[in-house]
Amino acid sequence: MTRQVWTRRQMLLRGSLAFGGLILSGCDRLNQAPTFRHVLDSTEEGLTRRAQRLFMAPRQALASEFTEKDISPVFRANGNTMPDTEDYQRVLADNFASWALQIDGLVAQPQRLSLKALRALPSRTQITRHDCVEGWSAIGKWTGVPLSSVLNLARLRPETRYAVLHCADRFGRDVYYESIDLIDAYHPQTILAYELNGKALAVQNGAPLRLRVERQLGYKQAKYIMRIEAVADMHHIHGGKGGFWEDNGYEWYAGI
Repeated sequence: MTRQVWTRRQMLLRGSLAFGGLILSGCDRLNQAPTFRHVLDSTEEGLTRRAQRLFMAPRQALASEFTEKDISPVFRANGNTMPDTEDYQRVLADNFASWALQIDGLVAQPQRLSLKALRALPSRTQITRHDCVEGWSAIGKWTGVPLSSVLNLARLRPETRYAVLHCADRFGRDVYYESIDLIDAYHPQTILAYELNGKALAVQNGAPLRLRVERQLGYKQAKYIMRIEAVADMHHIHGGKGGFWEDNGYEWYAGI
């Protein structure tokens, strides 16, 4: 299943790049936006993202939302289900009372926000479908704080282009991390979720906090978030491709 998904996506990109080469210079004009829409990479990765935006739905469009009756009876866990790192086990032991989200990097006002502080911020609830690259999907009701609100508290510096999410779990020796650009970071449906279906996140679903970036595939929905780092580029972070799976060959932009 995984091979079929990526083969179709690669075929789309080959076709879009061949056709889009003639009009690629107009791509940035098509995607002008507020000040957080910085110019994307001029590398091959940047060209790939621009080609995708030309031939897919606008990235500011909303993902489909559903009703309570559509919620799946079981929301299957993706990725790791119990981080074994010392830091995570410590905060799990006190039911996340000592956990805090760190926001740093290219910011004017670094933040350290407890779960209680995040819950005190204005929240958003949305019922959306999670699509996994493995071929399964599930509909869940997510409640959390918009990522844009948290970034605004930290006051991003003008050179910021990406938000990197550092997580508590590992795959072997490799720390799990993910990243999104500021177009997705400021999308109204991009939230830091602390509830699923009206209850605090279970550990298997990413407690205490996970990303929901609803226009992308499941592996972008980082769980067990510990830190958000604002950066201008990602070449110096772990494998340099923007995420654990991306460092292992997956695409950085997993739009659906």
